Amino acid sequence: MAIKKLFPLKSLLPSCLKPKKVAKSPEFQSSNKISLRRILSISDMSVRSSLSIISDLSNSCNGSNLQIFTFKELTQITQNFTKGNYLGEGGFGPVFKGFIPHNFKLGLKKSQHVAVKILDLDGSQGHREWLAEVFFLGQLRHPNLVNLIGYCLEDEQRLLVYEYMEGGNLENLLFKGCYVSNLTWLQRTKIALGSAKGLAFLHEPEKPIIFRDFKASNILLDSDYNPKLSDFGLATNGLDEDDTHVTTQIMGTEGYAAPEYLMTGHLSTMSDVFSFGVFLLELLTGRRAVDKNRPSREQNLVAWGRHRLNDQNKLEKIIDPRLEGKYSNEGAKKLAAIAYQCLSHHPKCRPSMASVVKGLEAVHSMKEFITEPFVYIVPSEDTNKVNKTVEIKEKRPENRYQDQKGRRYRPQVLPLRSRSWSRSRSRSNGVHSDTALYKAVRSNFTTGCSFS
Repeated sequence: MAIKKLFPLKSLLPSCLKPKKVAKSPEFQSSNKISLRRILSISDMSVRSSLSIISDLSNSCNGSNLQIFTFKELTQITQNFTKGNYLGEGGFGPVFKGFIPHNFKLGLKKSQHVAVKILDLDGSQGHREWLAEVFFLGQLRHPNLVNLIGYCLEDEQRLLVYEYMEGGNLENLLFKGCYVSNLTWLQRTKIALGSAKGLAFLHEPEKPIIFRDFKASNILLDSDYNPKLSDFGLATNGLDEDDTHVTTQIMGTEGYAAPEYLMTGHLSTMSDVFSFGVFLLELLTGRRAVDKNRPSREQNLVAWGRHRLNDQNKLEKIIDPRLEGKYSNEGAKKLAAIAYQCLSHHPKCRPSMASVVKGLEAVHSMKEFITEPFVYIVPSEDTNKVNKTVEIKEKRPENRYQDQKGRRYRPQVLPLRSRSWSRSRSRSNGVHSDTALYKAVRSNFTTGCSFS
C-alpha cells in the first residue's frame, strides 16, 4: 500500500519563482556533460498564482523549451482520448498515447509519438505534484530522465506531454511479463546502470534534488531498454552540503522507503540510495519489494533478502530462476555487494550514487560467463527425413580394421555357444543382485566376519 500525502487544492496555488542566488560555479556539468545551469528551487514558491510560476519557468533559460498546449490540441493529438490510445493509469491519473504531426505547432518541427498524462483531481496526487513535475522536468535535461515536451493548464485541466517510451515501465516488464519475454542479465544490468546515472545526476548539484519515490514503476524504457526516470511529483530540493537532511512529512511507496525516513522523517540523498538498493534486489531476485501473496516471512523483500546478499551459498538460491543460470557469476556477486551496501540501516554507511555508477559499470562489463540461450528450430517433414538418413549413415561403423602391414580385414564374430554360457558371461563379477547382497551381509553377521 502506497504511503501518500494528499494536498488541499487551495493551499497548493504557488506564486512566482524567484531565481536562487548563483552558485559558486555558474554552470554545473554532470558526469555526462549535461548542463544544469541555474536551478530554481521548489522551496521558493509562495501562495499566489499558478500562472505566474509557469510563466516564470517558461521564460527562464532552463524552461524555454517547454511547449504550452491547449486542451483542444491535446484532444486532437490523442483522437479524443480514445480507448485504443489508453496506456495505463497511476496515482497521477490516466495516460494516453498521442501523435504530433509535422509542424503541428510552432517549435515542434518533427512528427513524433507522445504520452499525455491527465491529472485526476480526485486521485492520490494533486496540483502540487503536477506542478513539481513541470518544475523539475522543465529545467532538467539528461539522457536518463524522461523528456517533458510541454503541458496544458486550462481552468481545472492539468495535463503533461512527454516523449513516448515504447518499452513501457519496468514494473510491468519485470513482474507482469510472460516467462518467455523475461529480461536477460545484460538488459537488467543496462537498466540498473542507466537508472543509477539518472539518480546520480540529480544528486550532483550543491543543492541536490531528492527523488523520494524511486521504484520500478517510475522507470520507463525505450525500444532498446535504455531507462529514464519519470514521475517527479514527490521530488524535492535537498539542503546545502553542510546540512545532513531535510525533515518532511513521510511520503513514498511501501517497501522502498529508507528506515530512518520512516522513523524520523529525515530525508537525504541517502534515502534515494536505499530505494535504489531495493530496486537492485528486485532486479536480482525477480521479486517485488512487497508481495502479500508470499509467505509472511518473505513478503518484505529487504527483510527476507538483504542478509542473503552477503552469503555466496544463499545468493545463488535467490537469483531470479527465470534467468535459467544465464548470468555472470562475478557480476552477480558484485551487484549483490552493491545492493547490500545501499541497504545499510545506517545512512552514512551507504555509498554515493556516483560510486554506485562506477560499480555498476564494472558489473555491466562482466560478460565472459554469460551463455546464449539455446534455440531449437523444428524441421519440416522432408528435412527431418533427410536428416535421419544422414544420421544413420554417419552412425554405421565401417567394421574394417588394419593389421600391422596395413592390410584390411573384417573382425570374426564368434557365435554364442548356448544360452547358459551367455547368461553366465553376462553377469559381471562386480555386479550383484539385492538378494545376493542381503545373503552375503546376513552370513557375515552370523559368522562375525567383516563385510568388505
